[in-house]
Amino acid sequence: MTLEDQRDSRSPTLADGTKGTFSLPTIRSDIAAMVRSKRGRAAMLGFLGAVLTTVGGFGAGSTLVTDRLLEDAHLSWMRFGHGLVLSSMTAWVGVACMIVAWIQLGRIALVHNVALNELRIIVGMWILPLIFAVPMFSRDTYSYLAQGALLRDGFDPYRVGAAANPGVFFDNVSAVWINTPSPYGPGFLLIAEGITKVVGNNLVAGTILMRLAMLPGLALMVWAVPYLARHFHGKPVVALWLAVLNPLVLIHLIGGVHNETLMVGLMVAGIALALKRKHIAGIALISIGFTIKAMAALALPFIVWIWVIHERERREAAGEGPEPYPMIAFAKCASLGAIVFASVYGAASVTAGVGIGWVSALQGSNQIKNWLSLPTVLAHAVTWFTPLGLDPVLSVTRPICWVVLIAVLVGTWWRFRRSEQDAVAGIAIALIAVVILSPAALPWYYSWPLAVGACFVISPRLLMFLAGICTFVMLVFLPDGPPASGPLHVALALLGAVVAAISLRFEDPLRLRAQKARRPR
Repeated sequence: MTLEDQRDSRSPTLADGTKGTFSLPTIRSDIAAMVRSKRGRAAMLGFLGAVLTTVGGFGAGSTLVTDRLLEDAHLSWMRFGHGLVLSSMTAWVGVACMIVAWIQLGRIALVHNVALNELRIIVGMWILPLIFAVPMFSRDTYSYLAQGALLRDGFDPYRVGAAANPGVFFDNVSAVWINTPSPYGPGFLLIAEGITKVVGNNLVAGTILMRLAMLPGLALMVWAVPYLARHFHGKPVVALWLAVLNPLVLIHLIGGVHNETLMVGLMVAGIALALKRKHIAGIALISIGFTIKAMAALALPFIVWIWVIHERERREAAGEGPEPYPMIAFAKCASLGAIVFASVYGAASVTAGVGIGWVSALQGSNQIKNWLSLPTVLAHAVTWFTPLGLDPVLSVTRPICWVVLIAVLVGTWWRFRRSEQDAVAGIAIALIAVVILSPAALPWYYSWPLAVGACFVISPRLLMFLAGICTFVMLVFLPDGPPASGPLHVALALLGAVVAAISLRFEDPLRLRAQKARRPR
């Protein structure tokens, strides 16, 4: 063991990640130790990657149709011709650096040589450059701002799309969403409206402010994910590494400016509060998450089980014996939860001045046709072997998968009801089922199940598989949003995923260092 390795493993109490705190003296000492270590070098590599991703994004990302800021800085050349090629290469090198650094930190985390506070610091380091980036891998933030402007200017975002309010926001919305009403909850519309009131029609300022508005969600994830892991005897450091430090999560949620950041943060924080027996507060947080994006509601039925379990434990501890009428106990917890949910949602709707039209607008995702969702994969497979077109086949595969999804959700809710761990595992399974079986899926959707599932004890083999999946999904979409269409790009993404997965367990799986050592001097 080298002197550096000894330094890396000196502090087993902090290294297991179970006693990390946010105290300034502790964080200061963690920074000093980290800078001199392997994990410090990995952190700096990831930071460099974030910087390069940000710089490359000014040309290769989801840029504005007319970007006066780049023009005034004489950087508009980055968007065209050879400049675009250079920008794309810079962005991809940055993404690769972040993935390599993430895998290195994962390898270190698996042997307990990194503290929880250190990973928290690294999360902050890596997102700092991304706050100032052009939206990466998606144009959704322009849709968010356009929907906020609709509410600001007196339109109902649940009835009309961005086309009803022409202007700079409309000009930059992806063509798929121009006429689509908002599929987001009233809470998020209030945030978007507030931002557009502050920035007017300034898209650059609006993008940065939207990112800042999402950061509380990331902070909740940084707190709640390790708490859940600790509660279920998992590894807090590994959980934070997988669910938060993951480049797929940071680049898409922060770089791409997605409201999943708030939704997921509120959901996992609500689960954590429910496990702390603060059931009403937990349901309230998850309900707020629902007013951001509907998927948070999947956790609520399982929180009812957690509440019922706690009531049963309370009776046993008080010597009152088992509940004579279990259905009454369930009805009590469910009805109180429903009251909290209705109160939160009603308050958000009244404040925003909108109704429930966004529920029907959720069908707008049907316009997305990529192979990340099982219905689309099945439809493509049918078209390969038959003369049928994609749309007619999708009209069959999507309803079939909807029926299967509903059956899975109901069955999972009933099956996973006997313990806290059952209930939270049920939430993770439900989220995975939605990602796979819903009509459309996008890379940032994977942040939903990762945030919940990372809290359990995960075998090294499964971690390798998850690292490979996350790497593949990260690499197979282009910086300006669409998925790669060429087989070469897909093959390279698959190769990168395999190397990343193997590298999590074995340093230098391609034996590049060994080959370098054999070269004659």
